[in-house]
Amino acid sequence: MVTYYSDKSVQITSDAIQIGDHRYPLRELARVWHAKGARSWRAIAGRGAIGMLLLGPLVAAAVGIAIAFTLHTSLDVTIAIVGVSCLLGLGVGPLADFMLERMDRSYAKGSHSLEIWATWRGQQVMLLQTGDALRFGQIYRALQRALESSATR
Repeated sequence: MVTYYSDKSVQITSDAIQIGDHRYPLRELARVWHAKGARSWRAIAGRGAIGMLLLGPLVAAAVGIAIAFTLHTSLDVTIAIVGVSCLLGLGVGPLADFMLERMDRSYAKGSHSLEIWATWRGQQVMLLQTGDALRFGQIYRALQRALESSATR
C-alpha cells in the first residue's frame, strides 16, 4: 500500500481516502471534483487591516509635514514637527517586513473555502472543506495520483 498524503485528519493511500472518521475506498469513488466555497470576508478584512497598518504611519507623517508648513511657526518648531513626522514614517520600516509576510501568508491561504467532492455509492459527498489553499492543493493532487494509480491496477 502506497501513502500519497497524510496529516492529522486526512490520509490518502492507494486503497482509500480517510478523512476524519470516514473512509472511502477509491474503487467506490465514481467521480471526484473540486469547487470554491463561500468567500471569507474575515480574510479580506485582515488584508485590509494589514494594508492600513502599513500606510497609517506614512499618511500621518505626510499630514504632519503638511501641517508643519501650513502653520506659521518659528523655524525650530517647523523642523521639530517635520523631524517627528519623518521618524513616525520611518517607524514603518521594521514593521513592514513582518506585516508583508503576514500579507503573503493570507494570500497563500486564500479567501475562499475550497472543497473536494466525490460521487460515492451514487451520492454526492463533500470529502473535504478547507480555507488553506496550499493544503487543499496537496490533498487534491495526492488524491488524483491515487485515483490514477488505482485505475491502472
